[in-house]
Parts: sequence; C-alpha cells; structure tokens
Amino acid sequence: MANTTETRDIARKRAQNHFTASEQRDTLVKQEIEKERAASAAKTAKLKALRLAKEADDKVESDRLGLIAAAAKAAKPAPKARAKASKTKA
Repeated sequence: MANTTETRDIARKRAQNHFTASEQRDTLVKQEIEKERAASAAKTAKLKALRLAKEADDKVESDRLGLIAAAAKAAKPAPKARAKASKTKA
C-alpha cells in the first residue's frame, strides 16, 4: 500500500509541476501581449496627436491665405466701376 501511495504522490507532484510551469508560461505570454498592446496604443496616440497638429496647422495656413486673398480682392476696385468712370470723363 505504501508503494501505491508513494507512486500516486510522485505522479501528482509531477503533474502539478507541469501544470505550474504551464501557468507560468501563460502568465509570461499574457504579460508580453499586454506590453505590446500598450506600446501599440502609445504609438497610435502619438501618431494621432501628430496628425491633429498637422491638420490644425494646415487649417491656420488655409485661413491665413483666405484672409490674404480676401484683403487683396477688397483692395482692388471693381473693373466695371473703372470703365464707367473713364466713359464719363470722355
């Protein structure tokens, strides 16, 4: 009987060791996956921030050019107004 009990205990201990090792590998893999996800999320956030900053700069530049064009257009007299003024002098 003692021999059977010892054999069972040894088999149980081996199985438990394999199970523990498997759990440790699973834990390490899960930690590695979480690190990769965090790195990917950080990279995505950085790229999004850069894209939003570029879009904001582009909008500011577009608005500036639009104001310059509007100011230039407002500074020029209408071509028809000049033509009428020259006809009245003649």
